[in-house]
Amino acid sequence: MKVVFSLGGSMVCPDDIDSDYIGKFSKFLKEICVKHKIYVVVGGGKTARKYVDVARKFEANEFFCDVIGIYATRLNACMLISSLNLNQIPFESIGDASKSNEKIVVMGGTHPMHTTDGVAAMLAENVRADLFINLTNVEYVYDKDPKKYLDAKTYEKLSYDELIKILNNSEMSASANNILDLVAAKTIKRSKIRTLILNGRNFENLKNAIEGEGFIGTVVE
Repeated sequence: MKVVFSLGGSMVCPDDIDSDYIGKFSKFLKEICVKHKIYVVVGGGKTARKYVDVARKFEANEFFCDVIGIYATRLNACMLISSLNLNQIPFESIGDASKSNEKIVVMGGTHPMHTTDGVAAMLAENVRADLFINLTNVEYVYDKDPKKYLDAKTYEKLSYDELIKILNNSEMSASANNILDLVAAKTIKRSKIRTLILNGRNFENLKNAIEGEGFIGTVVE
């Protein structure tokens, strides 16, 4: 099975580089790549936001802020590659990543106006992935931020159109922090890619999700 992960920057760099999490995630990838072909697209997290915030103070435009964010995603991708001891550098295009024969393929962002979620979804489309998994720091998709609103509604299952409706008001500025972006949602819809959105820190739950067992998270299909 081909599995594409969108690894949120909040996972690898919530405030600083989370070497403990990166090490545990790479161990998990080494275990599952015995049975599956794995692709990982890494987000920018706090690394990207710190640099983008400074650039905005210098009145950099959003295009250039996107470029800064892309470099940050690739820097975080390098940390994951280091922990995996892979003989590669982060792929810079979906085409190059798709052609790799490595059991685990790692990349960051590609172009402005595409979040790493969007890149991961397009990669999943291009390689005809069996499963697209968005790893984030919450358990489900919610109708609003569950950390701010106690009455946030939980969605265990969504259609592609329902997900798009929830995301329609999402922020699209550089380094925006959303559960998923519209590019990703529309990509998985047009190719009908089965998608899971779940907490990336629960590895047992993640393994269950990949193996078709019961799990905590949102299914989009």
